[in-house]
Amino acid sequence: MPRFMSLIRADEQNLPSQAPDPDFEKRMGALFEEITKAGVMLDTAGLAPTSQGTRLTWSGGKVSHTDGPFTETKEVVGGYAIIQVRDRAEALEWTRRFLEAHPEHWNVTAEVREIQEGPSDPSELPCR
Repeated sequence: MPRFMSLIRADEQNLPSQAPDPDFEKRMGALFEEITKAGVMLDTAGLAPTSQGTRLTWSGGKVSHTDGPFTETKEVVGGYAIIQVRDRAEALEWTRRFLEAHPEHWNVTAEVREIQEGPSDPSELPCR
């Protein structure tokens, strides 16, 4: 069965000032319990803010680094989920349900991408 990664994006510069409604944790807990019991969830986590991150760049034969926060970036990856499902439609359905569990006043985006199962030999990878 294919695996998909859902990248959860948020605008760090405009995070909601209102706290989530009291039922948010309950809704999210119920969804995580359901997706885990269904055998779909492989891994999920939130990420620390970009102020605690470092970006490494390979360019011109050198590696450079920039410490966060990355203010030039509007949206950042704030979390992820790796799920294993029958097909893309099922991946989109679980991700839709995840987004709908959030409060209406939040702006959250999820990018869903299939994880490519590829060659075990690194020299055969397309991004070498």
